[in-house]
Amino acid sequence: MAISLPTFFQERKFPFLFTLSLLLVCFLFLFFTDSLTLNPLVRTYSSLRSPSSSSSPTTHAVHLNPSSSDFSSSFAHTLTWKLCDGSVAVDFIPCLDNSKAIKALQSRKHMEHRERHCPRPSPRCLIPLPLAYKVPVPWPKSRDMIWYDNVPHPKLVEYKKDQHWVVKVGEYLNFPGGGTQFKDGVDRYINFIQETLSDIKWGENIRVILDVGCGVASFGGYLLQKNVLAMSFAPKDEHEAQIQFALERGIPATLSVIGTQRLTFPDNAYDLIHCARCRVHWDADGGKPLLELNRILRPGGYFIWSATPVYRDDERDKNVWNAMVLLTKSMCWKVVKKTSDSSGVGLVIYQKPTSTSCYEERSENDPPICDEKNKRNNSWYAPLTRCISQLPVDNKGQYFNWPSPWPQRLTSKPPRLSVEPSAEEKFLEDTKQWSTVVSDVYLDKIGVNWSTVRNVLDMNAGYGGFAAALIDLPLWVMNVVPIDEPDTLSIIFDRGLIGLYHDWCESFNTYPRTYDLLHSSFLFTSLKKRCDVVATVVEMDRILRPGGYVLIRDNMEAIKVLGSIFHSLQWSVSVYQDQLLVGKKGFWRP
Repeated sequence: MAISLPTFFQERKFPFLFTLSLLLVCFLFLFFTDSLTLNPLVRTYSSLRSPSSSSSPTTHAVHLNPSSSDFSSSFAHTLTWKLCDGSVAVDFIPCLDNSKAIKALQSRKHMEHRERHCPRPSPRCLIPLPLAYKVPVPWPKSRDMIWYDNVPHPKLVEYKKDQHWVVKVGEYLNFPGGGTQFKDGVDRYINFIQETLSDIKWGENIRVILDVGCGVASFGGYLLQKNVLAMSFAPKDEHEAQIQFALERGIPATLSVIGTQRLTFPDNAYDLIHCARCRVHWDADGGKPLLELNRILRPGGYFIWSATPVYRDDERDKNVWNAMVLLTKSMCWKVVKKTSDSSGVGLVIYQKPTSTSCYEERSENDPPICDEKNKRNNSWYAPLTRCISQLPVDNKGQYFNWPSPWPQRLTSKPPRLSVEPSAEEKFLEDTKQWSTVVSDVYLDKIGVNWSTVRNVLDMNAGYGGFAAALIDLPLWVMNVVPIDEPDTLSIIFDRGLIGLYHDWCESFNTYPRTYDLLHSSFLFTSLKKRCDVVATVVEMDRILRPGGYVLIRDNMEAIKVLGSIFHSLQWSVSVYQDQLLVGKKGFWRP
């Protein structure tokens, strides 16, 4: 006989309620303990598969559970975390804050104490958050103001209060666009440069520039609106936190110094290099600092120097200017303009030669032309040399042409792409693949809130295809070419993108909490053969902002290990199509 629903409840009340309660408890347990899920409604795409993979793609997301048998890893059970201690812990940069190594230095006259001195082994402690740390001010508002509590360093504010670099206003640090050499504002200064030399067309033939001794990077920040990508750099010195300010603002920047070693950029990379009162003695040590700029400046590229020796007549400035005249002449740099603006601030614009004819006509071979053995692009821990780098030529001995105007140079064949028949096809295929992956998967299928992403770091950039696919978003990408991977950094610069060399077995030259998203593609499979992967993840945690993301394409073995470590750090983690790990860092600290 059929039983009505009311009768069913009446006659079987207790077993039913018990079963219902049990199901409810199981549901709540699964819901609240599945902290590894970012987005369960994710399609997967064959374009995310490794080129060598022949297995058919899955059609659902895999949510890693560290207690399940297929995710067993010693990391999940043995990793314990502690905070770094000490007065500088909150802004700790392992390779630049190694006080023991710095104290043991024999000399500091060439800025050795500002160079990299990485601890061995790499630290595994976690960086504490500043008190009252907040989610950063979003771009573009962040160009002009940031939270004071995120970078609570008043020293530079007080030191530069009369020069309008940075001003504290309530809870914010404001950046009025001033500077030592920008008395009428940085916008006016930028326009003045283009008015001075019409061959400089911001955002067309001048796309990638280097700003030496950048201060808080307002010069680079204001050039972004002209489609110019500036790599701003300065050392970690008594001008406290200037690079940290720049990155918090969302402006490309890195910590570096011209000391005893080459800058971590390829030869002939930048369209223009700028120095506004950057406090570098260019003629020091036989001119090695300026010869290093010559190495990384593109043939036909410009060096703009705005400093007191250009426009003042006191004895000290005259001596510096005369030394600069002799040095630049010996390097065959041509003065194309020398002038002053309405405020009395002057600048000189030099141009690097495009052929060797001037070198051959010099009465003395001093500085000498670098030997072939010094021509290699990889400049990781390479000493500065007192020689003129050779101009790049193709396999027929022809000098390379200037890249196509922006934005055509992003997708056109890079001048320094290999001449092998398959090279161009490989480059175009890489560009096409990344365009598909980013548009079909990364942008809206994996739970990343791209409106919060401004500073991006690609840990093994290849040809820069990932950065190229993101070019229409309001963000910038630091393209890193690992030292043990094929050297493609020149191609990245040819495309109008920026980047540097790095070894991921060591700490990166940036402050904590300076990137919103870290990306890598099949990096960790090879990295684990050389590096402590746990220490690499700790470094990723150090440089990623709370609320930031990691996107890691790799094989499942590497993903399981990485997912376990991220989970021990209380990150949210999901894996899609057995090949893409998506992690989100929280605010948890031990």
